[in-house]
Amino acid sequence: MSALDRVLKLTTPEHRPAEPDVLRGYLDLLGDSDPTGARPGQRLMSSRVLPLIYETVWRPVGGRLLMGVLGPGMEDERLLAVDMLELSPGERVLDVACGPGNFTRAFASAVGPTGLVAGIDASPTMLQRAVEQAVPDNVAYVRGDAAALPFVDASFDAVCCFAALYLIEDPVRAIDEIVRVLAPGGRVALLSSVSRGPLPSRLADLAVRPLTGVRIFGRHELTGALSERGLAQVAQRVSGLAQFVSGRRP
Repeated sequence: MSALDRVLKLTTPEHRPAEPDVLRGYLDLLGDSDPTGARPGQRLMSSRVLPLIYETVWRPVGGRLLMGVLGPGMEDERLLAVDMLELSPGERVLDVACGPGNFTRAFASAVGPTGLVAGIDASPTMLQRAVEQAVPDNVAYVRGDAAALPFVDASFDAVCCFAALYLIEDPVRAIDEIVRVLAPGGRVALLSSVSRGPLPSRLADLAVRPLTGVRIFGRHELTGALSERGLAQVAQRVSGLAQFVSGRRP
């Protein structure tokens, strides 16, 4: 059974298409709909050109400057994500807002040929870049909404969402969805912004988000959200203005 067929078996009945649209190499569960809203960050990820700017300029350069020049680089982030998720062979992993699949492919190596990795993103531009590269046999890409994940409850052993929550219009809904699809014993790993300056996080967000589309989270906002949803072993590492947050579902 192909990775795409395995992912299709995990989709909810209302999202499962009678005739899957995989002509572009990924499963499109959004079609012409746009779940990303009107804010600059969301428009950036749903357009045809701006996702490329995000991936090639903002993410490796501008994002690191905003989040702290001492923060880890992309390769270090991939290694850290694998470590935070404590991946084992044969596990199922969901990479939320996977972009061109940089982390998705790293997870594929960690879970081996018996494992499964699904990369989901709202941007067809990003997904097209992902499928144009070598796609491991245990990887499938899906176009879908992070705030309404098209998967059944408890369907993944690990869920990663790196450098995306701060662009999602309703990050609380996205966290709800991440926890919903996490199986018992499953792990979650997040990378997002965090307020560390003299301004309260609310004021920092009001100053930064209108200009950049990037939401600034409070120091305990994400750890609190995971704890409130019943996750255990919630941990946080702060580097510059970035935070790495992990947790485990009992």
